[in-house]
Amino acid sequence: MENGAARTVPAVIVAIDGPSGTGKSSTSKAVASQLGLSYLDTGAQYRAITWWMVSNGIDVTDPSAIAAAAGKPEILSGTDPAAPAITVDGTDVAGPIRTDEVTSKVSAVSAVPDVRARITELQRSIAAGAETGIVVEGRDIGTTVLPDADLKIFLTASPEARAARRSGELKGADINATREALVKRDAADSSRKTSPLAKADDAVEVDTSDLTLQQVIECVVTLVEEKRAAK
Repeated sequence: MENGAARTVPAVIVAIDGPSGTGKSSTSKAVASQLGLSYLDTGAQYRAITWWMVSNGIDVTDPSAIAAAAGKPEILSGTDPAAPAITVDGTDVAGPIRTDEVTSKVSAVSAVPDVRARITELQRSIAAGAETGIVVEGRDIGTTVLPDADLKIFLTASPEARAARRSGELKGADINATREALVKRDAADSSRKTSPLAKADDAVEVDTSDLTLQQVIECVVTLVEEKRAAK
């Protein structure tokens, strides 16, 4: 893949961070598709290991029990933005990891250092193996997982805008309850000792509160194309 004819554009690693409901996943997938990049949803990996813990009767209120089991499940992530598959021990968990039960427990599991070390190593190996480049989305990509990423973007939005989007996704969800859940999740993710949700110093912040998804995608595509041109 090293000759110029086979590789017309330089590989670029893009880190997209931010809290839930900012349009992170939709934006990341669309940008990757548009620019021919791989895609990795790191949140799905934390959901997958949480799903495994719950399914195997691990006490997710006990950090030592979580730590002891962190190395057991085999998690495989597909990187096709059109169909980002994820399996645990060979089982397709793309649906099961989105349940309320997993959502309510993922912050506690993600806060355990052994879990973060295991998943971070997995994420770095996937990014390193992406020949044409990759869009990696999460909460600590630009700060911890890929601090040397070519481009770091931090998506934000008001809690109200995020709750409206998320309750729309969840079809009929109570918008106030959704907002409370998002704010609670933010607090947990921002205050954890290991790799908290934070904006990298060199990240470009994009407030999506008043933007359509298409506008956010166009903004990010432009940033990536500028970075590619400068390489």
